[in-house]
Amino acid sequence: MAKLYIVPTPIGNLDDITLRAVKVLSEADIVLAEDTRTSGFLLKHLGLDKKLWSHHKFNEHAAVEAVASTILGGETLALVSDAGTPGISDPGFLLVRTCLERGIEVETLPGPTAFVPALINSGFPADRFCFEGFLPPKKGRSKRLHVLAEESRTMIFYESPYRLLKTLKELADLFGPEREASVSRELTKKFEENVRGTLAELIEHFTRREPKGEIVLVVAGKPRKERDNQSETEE
Repeated sequence: MAKLYIVPTPIGNLDDITLRAVKVLSEADIVLAEDTRTSGFLLKHLGLDKKLWSHHKFNEHAAVEAVASTILGGETLALVSDAGTPGISDPGFLLVRTCLERGIEVETLPGPTAFVPALINSGFPADRFCFEGFLPPKKGRSKRLHVLAEESRTMIFYESPYRLLKTLKELADLFGPEREASVSRELTKKFEENVRGTLAELIEHFTRREPKGEIVLVVAGKPRKERDNQSETEE
């Protein structure tokens, strides 16, 4: 029976592809790719020659019905993003929802996701956390940050190297410069770096050393002591 597979791909080190992911990609009739050049390189590395269709955030709304119809016509499709798990700050949600609404089976494979190793590397509590993805660049950004200032769980953000310092400074202003945080850069790649410290220390570090590459920012939740003090003040 034809279906849609969601296939995670390596976030850096190509050896992180799973055996099952390779099997699914080899058997799929069509591979939907966020960037056909990036996915083409991965498929070539795996020794696979597959039909590639472009499927990204700019054409997803227009393409989902055609993709669903193709699957209903009997072909099995696999969706991949440039890196990591589709649907996690990457295209995928709309296609999955459309397929489910059309009665199409969707099967999601486990695999690489950048925020998981970054969270574990941070040393912060991982039993409860909130994943925020990319913060709004403009509209709604300040409101979102003010809400998160009261968050007690570990917080995870994806960030561009060009906006990292701005974000660290905004967090320091709202959360306090002594709040603990961790920046993971280029995970699983040759120049992987994990920098831990207070927001003030991270600002100093990345002011001296320009950040580069894919970045995951992990921030400790509001400490219990601060929450208790705030409660006493409000009373």
